[in-house]
Amino acid sequence: MPVVRKTRRTYNTYGHAREITFSCFRRMPLLSRDRTRQWLVEAIDKTRARLSFDVWAYVVMPEHVHILLLPRSETAEIAPILQAIKQPVARKATNFLRAHNPSWLEHLNVQRTDGRPSYRFWQQGGGYDRNIFTDKAAWAAVDYIHQNPVRRGLVDCPLDWPWSSAACYAGAEHNKLQVDPSLAEGAF
Repeated sequence: MPVVRKTRRTYNTYGHAREITFSCFRRMPLLSRDRTRQWLVEAIDKTRARLSFDVWAYVVMPEHVHILLLPRSETAEIAPILQAIKQPVARKATNFLRAHNPSWLEHLNVQRTDGRPSYRFWQQGGGYDRNIFTDKAAWAAVDYIHQNPVRRGLVDCPLDWPWSSAACYAGAEHNKLQVDPSLAEGAF
């Protein structure tokens, strides 16, 4: 039976932060290895610099990702940001599997209309995307993002999950991906 997903209308409105969630193909735990999670945070960091957005919060879960970001450009659109984050991770993961475990690639195989195989790392579609335009909503999103590993039973405390921005908010200087301070300074 096909999965029916609810759609939410979002707007590329300058000044609105965005709470974004995207998932691995078939919700497989493709982000369960530190190597793959590192590729993801590096892609977020490079994309942040190139496409001009602030990262306010994030968490990398085994099969999905949450990011709270604020585009800094009046012309910024989320689709190119997501593409720039997701493509290099998918490419690196596929190349890694080709070199080290080619038989596992079959789990990511989807047939194209021309019959050739194609490999999908990310679930198709844009995922969840919500406009955030108040401090209260932004802080609620930060808390939701940081509590994700606790709700899943992966850790007892958000600070114990190294693939999250929770430690940044607790004052840690070294984190996998630093957050931008604009939310703490009252962005709205």
